[in-house]
Formats: sequence, structure tokens, C-alpha cells
Amino acid sequence: MSALPDGSPGPRPHPSPDGEEPRPADPGARAPKAGRNLPVAIGAGLGMAAVVLASLLIQPVAFLGLAVVAIAFACWETGTAMRRGGKNVPVFPLAAAGVLIVVLAWFGGATGLLLGTAVGVAALFVWRLSEGATGYRTDVPAAALVLVQVPFLAGFVMLLATSDNDAARLIDGAAAQVIIMLFTVVCSDTGGYIAGVLFGRHQMTPTISPKKSWEGLAGSIVLAAAGGAATLWGFFGVSIPLGVAFGVCVALAATLGDLSVSLLKRDLGIKDMSNLIPGHGGVMDRLDSILMVAPVAYVWFRYLLG
Repeated sequence: MSALPDGSPGPRPHPSPDGEEPRPADPGARAPKAGRNLPVAIGAGLGMAAVVLASLLIQPVAFLGLAVVAIAFACWETGTAMRRGGKNVPVFPLAAAGVLIVVLAWFGGATGLLLGTAVGVAALFVWRLSEGATGYRTDVPAAALVLVQVPFLAGFVMLLATSDNDAARLIDGAAAQVIIMLFTVVCSDTGGYIAGVLFGRHQMTPTISPKKSWEGLAGSIVLAAAGGAATLWGFFGVSIPLGVAFGVCVALAATLGDLSVSLLKRDLGIKDMSNLIPGHGGVMDRLDSILMVAPVAYVWFRYLLG
């Protein structure tokens, strides 16, 4: 706390969204430890993984149901956070548009994905006509950002899950693609967490996500490369070097997705989108990496499998 010229204490700095007072960045300082309730987070993560795997392997249409629920909640969370941040975005219309986009992507492929997104964006403009001119320049782009960042990117997961692919060993090819993508993202998150906690000393983006370190990024890349190579070889017989390249791209995209949502939360002054999932925050806090990885994985699988 600084003192004024008369000796009285000066004003305290505004706390950051996570409740900690901002400190000058020290390039050589050890990055903060990841603040999770680890047993709760692991339990919730394993439970979610079991449900997703069961839906993919037993009844694929159930995966569509899970996606609809997850995207509706993610749109609701993000829209609500933006409203708290002063952006007049329509929460429930956004959730409805998100559901429309993923359903059209499931049944209509890439054409359905593009059509649903176009209809959603058009609906935003129609909705905004009745609200007047005040805030137009910020409200419409904010709502469009939610539409693109959540359901549009999630649509690429739907494209993977419904692709006509019978090249996989043991299980359906479409399900294998989604499982490989999700498993590699989990490897990226796990490698980044372990390396960051054990070795993290150099903060990567101190003003956006102080707990991320360059050492954590290295851990993400190493474990994602190993996981991607192992699963691609095991399911599709893809060569190890191509599997490693796939894993590296997934790790970089996952980190970018995590940082983009962290940047949004910093701008809105919040720590988590919600507290819906014990130990993880909100649905969007779990989807941030997956959403950015989905189009990258889609392009890779088109290249690798044709």
C-alpha cells in the first residue's frame, strides 16, 4: 500500500478477478500453483469421461444429446457472463441458436453447420432491431462471438462423430476420431498441469492466465504428442511421426483455446463461467480447449484418413 504525501495510506489497487492483488510480473518468478481441488476434479472428470465414452460406443445419438445439453449450458454461461460485464446479449436465444447449430451439423454435415451459423447470426440482427441503437456496436459483436466460439466450433465435433469412416480397428471409425481427439486434449491438459506444478517457473501470459508457464506448455506438448501418436497408431495404423505432429497441433490449439476463454473472463472480471461442475467450474471452463481443437482435429483427420 502506497502512502500519500501527508503520510496517510493511499488507495489500494483493485483486486484481480481471482481475489489476489496484482503484482509486478517477474520473469524469473515461479508460476503460481494450479488452484484446483484435485480429488474432486479427478472424480468429476472421470465421471464425465465415462458418460461420453458410453454414449459414443453404445448409442451414438446419445452423444448428440450430451452435446446439445453441453452447448446450451455453455452458451447460457457465456451469455450470462457477458451480461454481467455490461453487454446486452440475449442469453436464451443464444442457447437456442447453439442447439440449432449442433443439431444441423449432426444431421446436415458441413452444409448444416454453415447454414445453422448463418441463421443464428441473422437472428441476432433481427433480435437487436427492437433494442434501439444504444450499445449496438458492442452488443451484436459480443453475441456473435459467443455463437462462433461455442456452437460453431463444437459443430466440428459433430462432423467427426458422424463422418463415414470404417477404417478404425476395434470400434467405429467416427467414434474413434472423437475419442482420439478428446484423449489427446486430456493428455495436453494433464501434461501441462503436472509440468506446471512441478517445474513451472516462467509465466507464459501473466496478465491473462498467471498460472500458465512455458514449462507447462512443454509438458502439454510432450504428453499430447505421445497420446496422439499412440492412439492414432492403435486405432488407424497412422505412422508415429504423423501422430506426434497431430498431438503437437492439438496441444497448441488447446492452449490457445484455454487462453482465449481466460482472456474473456479477465475482461469480464470473473474467475469461472459458473460453478456447475465440481472442481472444474462451468461447462465452458471444460470445453474451452476442446472447442479450439475441434476444427484442427477435423482437418487432420481429413488429411490422415481421407
